[in-house]
Amino acid sequence: MALRTDAFPSPDPQVVTLSEVEFTSLCPKTGQPDFGSVAIEYTPDGRRLEPRSWEKYLWSFRDVGAFCESIAAQIADDIVYAIAPKHVRVRVSQNARGGIAITSIAERTPVISP
Repeated sequence: MALRTDAFPSPDPQVVTLSEVEFTSLCPKTGQPDFGSVAIEYTPDGRRLEPRSWEKYLWSFRDVGAFCESIAAQIADDIVYAIAPKHVRVRVSQNARGGIAITSIAERTPVISP
């Protein structure tokens, strides 16, 4: 699944944070919903994510069976592909189910060749 996002020019490279506190995906083993949150922090390199597109992208995980670690990695990779930021950090937290809460963090610093 690729992040299809509207992006807009970034006037300067300050750190941008976007978060979603009502994130839902499916457990790949049981098919039950996993509830949690997603936060990204990135330093743009010319382009920024448009928040509404970001929200629609996250909604696409509602019917996807994936582990927390896979989701964090997929989101980080998709953001790198979509806007090529200087750095991105994605934190996916799933609420406790069966007494265990899970948090996974994926970071990417793309290497741009001259």
